[in-house]
Amino acid sequence: MVKGNQFQVVKYMIRTEKSTAMPENKYVFCVDKRANKIEIKDAVEYIYRVKVSSVNTFIVHGKMRRVRYVAGKTPDWKKAVVTLEKGQKINVT
Repeated sequence: MVKGNQFQVVKYMIRTEKSTAMPENKYVFCVDKRANKIEIKDAVEYIYRVKVSSVNTFIVHGKMRRVRYVAGKTPDWKKAVVTLEKGQKINVT
């Protein structure tokens, strides 16, 4: 459970081709791995001043990468797909 600042729960909005092709009331965020759906909902409502109807979360597993002779792994992270209520919108500029 993440306590304290809502800006620590929601790290940033993901803006890729796939995430922008989603329906108008769905937005994708990178969130803290320890955050639960209720904390994510409260944080998005506080930061963007919108009403959230549902939150779907999943862990994105890191990939194996290699630089010359050293093998490594990118970190795992948590993705949240936030659905807003009808008529709500986040201004993305």
